[in-house]
Amino acid sequence: MIEPHAPAPPGAPPPWAGPARLPVRPGLGRFLVLAGVFVCAACGLVYELELVALASYLIGDSVTQASVVLSVMVFAMGIGSLFAKRLRWYAAAAFGAIEAALALVGGCSAMALYAVFAWTGDWGGIWANGSRCLLVAFSLAIGLLIGAEVPLLMELIQRIRRQDAGGAVADLFAADYVGALVGGLAFPFLLLPLLGQLTGALITGTVNAIVGGALVLGLFHRDLTCRARCLLVIGNLTVLGVLAAAALHVDDFERAARQAVYGDDVRVAMQTGVQEVVLTGGTDGRPLDLFLDGRLRVSGRDEHHYHEALVHPAMNGPHARVLILGGGDGLAAREVLRHGGVRRVDVVELDAGVVRLAREDPALAALNGHVYADPRVHVTTGDAFGWLREAPPATYDVVIADLPDPGITASTKLYSQEFYGLARRALAAEGRLVVHAGPVSTRPRAFWTVDRTIRAAGFRTAPYCVGGRDSGFAAGPDRTAGASRAPRDWGFVLASVRRPVLRLDPEGPRLRTLTEAGLEADGRVAEGMRVRGVAVSTLVHPRY
Repeated sequence: MIEPHAPAPPGAPPPWAGPARLPVRPGLGRFLVLAGVFVCAACGLVYELELVALASYLIGDSVTQASVVLSVMVFAMGIGSLFAKRLRWYAAAAFGAIEAALALVGGCSAMALYAVFAWTGDWGGIWANGSRCLLVAFSLAIGLLIGAEVPLLMELIQRIRRQDAGGAVADLFAADYVGALVGGLAFPFLLLPLLGQLTGALITGTVNAIVGGALVLGLFHRDLTCRARCLLVIGNLTVLGVLAAAALHVDDFERAARQAVYGDDVRVAMQTGVQEVVLTGGTDGRPLDLFLDGRLRVSGRDEHHYHEALVHPAMNGPHARVLILGGGDGLAAREVLRHGGVRRVDVVELDAGVVRLAREDPALAALNGHVYADPRVHVTTGDAFGWLREAPPATYDVVIADLPDPGITASTKLYSQEFYGLARRALAAEGRLVVHAGPVSTRPRAFWTVDRTIRAAGFRTAPYCVGGRDSGFAAGPDRTAGASRAPRDWGFVLASVRRPVLRLDPEGPRLRTLTEAGLEADGRVAEGMRVRGVAVSTLVHPRY
């Protein structure tokens, strides 16, 4: 496909056959083209980042999604550049058509991806990977269109004022790279927090269509046939109409999609600075469910199984000072405060919105026993890793890591050897650490990697798992697993410098589901699923 370069024979006319007939001076025309390059590059990078962000949220594992989007898009850009060589004779009309198509595809990509996830995600069969297939399709299409831009823009610049190829390429790439910088900064700091992913993509597509259409129809209209001008006007107006209609109905679409994912009982839905938080049920006898970034974090049907198993084995021993990492919902703190002798509980939660919801929502506050009204509970908003680095040594009798499942990229460092080393430093000599390590039955390798990593930090461990999970909804890294593959157990690792024993505090509270005999059996069940030969997970070499 790559044609060998051959020098033009002496006296041969250049490919553009003459200078463009511009309504402005060539210098101003060239500036306007470079300004168009700047805007189009910014829009192109926003489409790219929007696909990465939405795919990470909908599908999970941001490293994998970013790798897929970037690699497919860069490959497609190369193919698009080669394809654009055949359009050089019609550079102005081709560029106008490509920008209209790019605005439509890029602007609607977020809504289409969310719609497929929301309405077909639980169909199973070939639809189980529908979101992944559509992600690749959009990456390919957007990459092809972006790749075709540069050769056509190069042709248009040369038609305005012919110059050496090196100088023209330098000017074009300078505008392109600066535009990409602006787009890359605008997405996380402006578009995403102010407009959200869906509206942000639609606004970006609108800007893309307006700038592309204005550049071609305003600057190069004399080089277009009457038919080409009419088609470009109709095409751009159609694209703008579609994007405007989608923007007008985006709130209704988002509500309908959210109901398709979470059901009809959504009471609270908000985007904090950290994640999407959705609360369903909790009124009229309906069980409360708390979703963080689309993953079920708390279910009123089974949360007592999880929190009793997480907290109470670690409370067998001194427990005056307790540190909870995560657990902003207050449910782990509720179980801690059921024990006598607790003098202080520190909760380190990354998302202040979750803590505020646990304080103020009547159903969630009732479920956690209004623990945040207890003067012994102290809340800090911050990253657990950074907080442990500043914590004084030998401060706590118990450290409880109530964190998202290992394998979710954002939480990987919280399951590293370095993190557990910091936790060990914060523990007193007789202190215990307990870690939620994800399901054993469906992700045994990740679970035993957590156990191996904790032991590498100088602890001795006692792994165990409990059943009774009734989620039917993805809780781990892969949100497209479906209800049939959803985990049915929770796995935990109890650790201390001395060998820990899976026993309950004889003076502790009466529990609803957990018994000492059952706890010992849970340890044997987990041991029966041991995976040997797993490696230690570190910050620079994560293993999940």
